[in-house]
Amino acid sequence: MPHITPGAGAKRATMKDVAALAGVSPKTVSNVLTGSAGVREPTRRVVEEAMQSLGYVPNLSARGLRNGRTGVIGFALPDLATAFSATLTHAIVQVAHERGLAVLVEETAADPTREHQLVARAREHSIDGLILNPVRLEDSVVEYLEHLPPVVLIGEVEQYKTDRVFVESRAAARQMTEHLIERGARRIAVIGGSQGVRPGLATSGLRLRGYLEALEGAGIEPDPGLQISVRQWTIEAGAAAVRELHAAGEAFDALLCFTDSMALGALHALHELGLQVPRDVLVAGFDDVEHARYAVPGLTTVGFDHVAYVTAALDLLQRRIDGRDLAAQAVPVPHRLIVRDSTSASPAGVGDSSRN
Repeated sequence: MPHITPGAGAKRATMKDVAALAGVSPKTVSNVLTGSAGVREPTRRVVEEAMQSLGYVPNLSARGLRNGRTGVIGFALPDLATAFSATLTHAIVQVAHERGLAVLVEETAADPTREHQLVARAREHSIDGLILNPVRLEDSVVEYLEHLPPVVLIGEVEQYKTDRVFVESRAAARQMTEHLIERGARRIAVIGGSQGVRPGLATSGLRLRGYLEALEGAGIEPDPGLQISVRQWTIEAGAAAVRELHAAGEAFDALLCFTDSMALGALHALHELGLQVPRDVLVAGFDDVEHARYAVPGLTTVGFDHVAYVTAALDLLQRRIDGRDLAAQAVPVPHRLIVRDSTSASPAGVGDSSRN
């Protein structure tokens, strides 16, 4: 096949141009673009080479008018600045690209109006469906599902109106707390949730319940002073929570942080206070982001396959796009405890601000 490079003044290549160069029908080119019908692999390669040679860019608007699909999905997370959000975004863009999909990424920042804006774009047929990670179910557009385009939720928001992918946060937090107790900890502070505060945060509430169940199982009375709620699950929030515990004079020998980002901040603040991990305080996180492996000491955390997580969400979304009346599915992604140096030994004693 000759290589053709359109000049600066050349008109935009069309599907018919691609078909002519590849020696196939325009319908075959369309099938390659949409994946709507089987195309033999040698034919697919010839068509893709023709598109590359001509610099062909599909007209998504026109395609949408013809088949109701744009090939674009929306993906929304509360805070794109966190390591976990970056990891998930990278994974979903990669998996979506392999499926011929483009991804519109949005940060909801716990602002429900941004979810509504994405829904508006879906109704205008500029995107085919949404993958959302709502912070509060009562504020989310999910409450109005009957009026929504195809939607899949990720995270621990418990609802049964639409498909969702989740990690068993309650069980994972319970198992991690039990791990800290087995290491000798008895004054375990939790960063990310507290009883009676922000009950709409589903993930926070479930992880807190798991923590409390583990304490109860070990016969340890929960101390509300060791339960620190934070506005955002960031590195700075984790550090600030440790400083808050220190300023309040709370004694603690372990920290269970509801994200790795907060755990990394906690490690920094403990170092500032002259406390050594794990000698004085055990520290555990949640999510197993890349930073956790390279922290000093390495961070014990709850891990799960991030690519499998977003792949399950995309599978459900594409299924939902093809069949709006299908029954909702809830797909759990397996988790595991990853034990590293931050909990490798029992603490020397109850941590306090005077230890050096």
